[in-house]
Order: sequence, then structure tokens, then C-alpha cells
Amino acid sequence: MKDFRKIKVTKGDKTLIIDNPTKYPLIGMGSQGAVFKLSNDKCVKIYVDPEQARMEAEALKAGQHLPFFPRLYQAGDNYVVMEYFDGPNLKEYLKNCTYIPEVITKKLIELLRAMEKTGFTMVDAPLRHIFVMDNGELKVVDHVNAFKRQHPVPLKLLRDLNIILLKESFLSQVEKLAPDLYQKWNDYFDQGKIDFREVAVRSGGSGKGVKVESNVPLPLIGKGHQGAVFRISEDKVVKLYGKEHQCEQEKEVLLSCQDLSFIPTVYETGPNYVVMEFLDGPDLNSFLKTQMELPKEVTKELLHILKGMKERGFKLIDAPLRHVFITKNGYKMVDHVFAFTREQNRPLELFQNLYERGFLDDFLAQVKELDPELHAEWTKEPIPLEEKEDPVVQITNQKDRKSWKKEQTLTIDKEWKKKKRKKEKKEKKKWKEASLKEKEDKKKKKKKDKKRSEKDK
Repeated sequence: MKDFRKIKVTKGDKTLIIDNPTKYPLIGMGSQGAVFKLSNDKCVKIYVDPEQARMEAEALKAGQHLPFFPRLYQAGDNYVVMEYFDGPNLKEYLKNCTYIPEVITKKLIELLRAMEKTGFTMVDAPLRHIFVMDNGELKVVDHVNAFKRQHPVPLKLLRDLNIILLKESFLSQVEKLAPDLYQKWNDYFDQGKIDFREVAVRSGGSGKGVKVESNVPLPLIGKGHQGAVFRISEDKVVKLYGKEHQCEQEKEVLLSCQDLSFIPTVYETGPNYVVMEFLDGPDLNSFLKTQMELPKEVTKELLHILKGMKERGFKLIDAPLRHVFITKNGYKMVDHVFAFTREQNRPLELFQNLYERGFLDDFLAQVKELDPELHAEWTKEPIPLEEKEDPVVQITNQKDRKSWKKEQTLTIDKEWKKKKRKKEKKEKKKWKEASLKEKEDKKKKKKKDKKRSEKDK
């Protein structure tokens, strides 16, 4: 089993570079390193930075008495061997919930209290780091910053619950079950109420995303090269920019185009921020992952957006799939910083996105049918397309690449089966209720007929 030490994990340009000459499959990764399955009950996390391996090992040793901590088996210069467990993370588990189950709230309260009692300064965990076991117990992973970051209240947990609209449900249960904890959190927020205008967002430099402090108690819902987007209410978000001149560029586009149906409504602006409507719905990239073929409605909406841009004098004519959202108020598009300043007369990023999804040929065929002139304009020169590596991770070992893809396929298949079972259960329940109602109706009719018969006699 010790041959896992042959695995090399290094940081590349925006990627993790993994060289795995062993048979151990890659099962997960993050900013610190990659995790490989060693057996049915063990896995190894291999770190880019040996200091982070030391910090995690220290935290795991301190938490071995806690039932929700992974068991620690071994630690080395750049790795930690720990307990492997399989189960949905809490974000997946709560995905279809309209309120948080009280049993989950109780377990979260218990683990937060236990972390504080153990002396951790980071009494917090995002939903993706909390796993639900078959017996209903919770397990928490990723404790690198347990003694480093100062989170006296669960900022990341509350942020994630807010994003999936379960924060209020959770807090109302905490107020009932642990009033002292609820009061402590309230006092913390009252002492330093966060005004988004005071949140610092710094430019990450050329070609890099902006930098945001991790302890901002506002739900971060998006981050890119120009700014970070926080949700500030049920129907509003604020985009905070790393550079004021980019804020000015986007404000000019948004404010002068409020009459265009695909431009989000703007409520307030400042020197480094724009408050606009929250787009409640999937982005087109996520939506098309669920489709076997390209709906013509999508092509029509994209044409409407692209033509609207051209008519209004946009210099940058493009609609990347991740920037277009399907909402109850129609298709909306975000990120217009360079719309009036960057010259591009064809939607090249959209073409690339559709090519990666396998829909480019269908899209162009539909465009040809709907607008032959535009199709001729777009295709008079070859469309430049490139084959892209996975943007999250670069795997140099072919065997491991197959293993990783298989793991992703199994995850998708597992999720599909889960949805199918849920649907079948729902339909079975519906059929059962209909059957009972039919029996009840027959019984009532029989009773009624009997009474009528007796009356006639």
C-alpha cells in the first residue's frame, strides 16, 4: 500500500498536475491537494504544500475523539492516510428540501459545540465538506485551517445554507434548540454588521481572479477576473469590482441598456459596485448538460440576445453559456464589462462552449434555418475551435484519467438512479392514493345505493 508515495501532486497554471503511476483511483481534489482511494475503508490525501499536510495531521490528531472526524491512520511529509467513507455531502443531501430536517440541525449544533470545545479557531464547515452516512451520522473533512482561521461563528455554513434558501429554517431551529448559541451568533453579527460597501475585493493581477476575504458573512455566489458577486437579499445581488474603471465600464452598459430584456435590472451603483437583480435559475451551461439535443427555443433566445447586442452597438458580440441564465422573467445575461470596448463580431466563446457540449453543428443548422444571412456571415470564415483539457485538473497518467472519468460517470449514474427511485416512489404513492380514493368512492356509492334501495322498499 505504501506505493501511493509514488503519486506526485503539484500546482500548475490554474490546475493541479497529477502524476499517478499506481492503481489507486483519484476520488476528489481541492485547492490543497488530491485524494486517492486505497481500500474500502482508507484513502490518502496528497498535498501540494507539506506545511498544509502537517496542519491537517495536527487537526485530525486533536479531533480523533470526535465521532464526526475521519479516523487518522498515518501521516507523512506530504500526505495523510485517513478513513474513507462514501455518502452524499450535505449540499447534495439538502438539495430538494424546503426546510432543514431538525435532526440535521441537532447534529450540526453538536459538532459545532464539539469543535469549539476541542480548541479549534475555525468553528465552521461548508456544506460540501460535511457528509451524511447511511446511519444518518455526519462526518466532516478538510481541517487544514482548524487552528489557523478565526471563525467563531459558522460563516461558511450559514453562507451555503443561505444560497439554498435554508438559512432561516436552520436559524429558527437553532433559536429553539440552542438559544445561547443563537444569541452568540446574533451578537457577533450585531457587533460588526457587514455593509457590502465596506467589503474589500482586490484584483488578482493579469489573467487571475479577484481576491476576497474568506470570512465575509455574505453568500458568495460567483467570482471572476473583474469582480465577486454576493447575494444580499432574496432578490438582489451586488457585484464588487477589483478595479474601479471596470466597474465604470459595466455600469455604462447596464444603465444604458435597461430596456433590453436580457439585461438584469440595476437597483443601485457606486464607484466599485453594482446592485442588480438575483437571477434565479440555471445557467445555460448547466441546463445543456441535462439535454440530449439542443432545443430550438435556446437557439432562438441566443439569437435574440446576440442581435439585440449588435443593434444597440455592442462591440463584443458573444454570449458564453455560463453567462446566460434561464429565469422566470426570460433569458438574462451577465458580465458586460467589455461590451462597449472590445472588438469581436462573432460569438466565438459561445461557439467553443457549444462545441464542447456537442451542440455546435445543431446550433449552426438551426441558425441557418432561422436567419440564413447571419449564418452566412458567421461561417464565411472558419470558426476557430480548440480541444481543451479539464479546466480543474490535469492528469498525466492515462490509467488515472480513465479512473477519474469512471468515478464521474458513476456519480452521475448514482444521482440519476436516486432521482428515478424518488420519482417512482412518488408515482407509487400517487397511484396508491388514487386507488384508495377509488375504493372509498365505491364504498360510498354502495352505501348510498343501499340506502336508496331501502327507501324504495
